[in-house]
Amino acid sequence: MNRNYLYISVLFFTILLNGLINAQDQKIGYYESDFVLSKIPEYVGIEQRLKILSDGWKNEIQNQKIEIESLEEDYRAKEILYTEEIKKEKLQEINNRKKQLDTFTAQKFGPQGEYFTRQKELLEPIQRQVFAAVRAVAQRNGYDFVFDRSGDIYMVYARGEWNLNEDILLELGIEIE
Repeated sequence: MNRNYLYISVLFFTILLNGLINAQDQKIGYYESDFVLSKIPEYVGIEQRLKILSDGWKNEIQNQKIEIESLEEDYRAKEILYTEEIKKEKLQEINNRKKQLDTFTAQKFGPQGEYFTRQKELLEPIQRQVFAAVRAVAQRNGYDFVFDRSGDIYMVYARGEWNLNEDILLELGIEIE
């Protein structure tokens, strides 16, 4: 029994030691996609184009809201003067305008809306370039894992020597000061 216990203990210790040695061989790096993207001139231009586009739609939405509020105020002010038929027509017009506003908002800013479609269409090629650069830097420098620090992955501490931002920008052909 003692011999089996000793054998199992030695085997367990060997496996544990082997796992620790292999864990120390892993090389991990990180980069900040927000920082990298902010240095790409095309990205900044696309962000400006998307802002202009969304600002125009937001103005249109605001104008429609003002029109609806005006119709509602007018209805409340003249409600006692209207016949039942005219009341129904005015309320129907207000409800139709609200539905049009909801439809317009969904078409422009909904999950399948024009804003997100355009954003994906314009930004996807740049994001592919960044991911290709990250992959190239990671493979060239022998990294096992590379994390994006800009997203939902929080790193409480990271040594600066593992920051790959500059290498990725150089891979993209962007010089930084």
